[in-house]
Amino acid sequence: MNAVFALAQVVIKELYRRKDFYVLFILTVLITLLMGSASWFSDDKVVRAIKEICLLLIWVAALVMAVGTAARQIPSEKENRTIFPLLAKPVSRAQVVMGKFLGCWLASGIALVVFYVFLGVVSASREHEWAIANYFQALWLHWMFLAVVVALVLLGSIVFAAPSSNATISLIGIVGILLLGRHLNAVAVQQSEPLRSLVYAIYFLIPHLEWFDVRDLVVHHDKALIPWVDCGLASMYAAVYAALFLFATWIAFRRKALN
Repeated sequence: MNAVFALAQVVIKELYRRKDFYVLFILTVLITLLMGSASWFSDDKVVRAIKEICLLLIWVAALVMAVGTAARQIPSEKENRTIFPLLAKPVSRAQVVMGKFLGCWLASGIALVVFYVFLGVVSASREHEWAIANYFQALWLHWMFLAVVVALVLLGSIVFAAPSSNATISLIGIVGILLLGRHLNAVAVQQSEPLRSLVYAIYFLIPHLEWFDVRDLVVHHDKALIPWVDCGLASMYAAVYAALFLFATWIAFRRKALN
């Protein structure tokens, strides 16, 4: 486990040395500060609309950062030829995969905490209340969503030739699941066999990432909390899919020539 945590620390340090996080955070700050102008309208609808924009930006920023970071981890090790001394330490390929995943996931979590805390502070300064439990549930489920995303992109980094193609295909697939995944069962009903069975199979096999999008908890702070049991089940669901993707990554990595 020491090797896994050491690799994770390297990934975290690498991310915060790059400009990606700071650029995305500054953009989020600028948009969020627009909430200050909402008080001129004295209208809750305006405040909520701006919060929706801010949360959307946080989701986009976190997704881009997680995908971009995970997509370049293993390819950059191979390109820089640092993978050879790394595996000679000795560090197993399974430890490399777990270390890269843990580093990307923890770095994404740190970024999420910064984003959500900043949004919560600005929002509380205008609304004079802070529904901390709502923010916690939204942040936690968002982080579990990123666990599946990071694991999926790491698998793509073994399958696809270049980080750019992996990131593009992964983003298209993830956005497609978020927008269309929940509707596939309704689409399947309208199809004839064997297309109906195929669409149903896709519906039940894909990770339903849209379940983790609970931004309404933050936008409508008077909205009832999700039962904690359901949060736990959703976390287990994400953990299972992340584990499956990581296992597939390890299998593919074992069979892939490093040169």
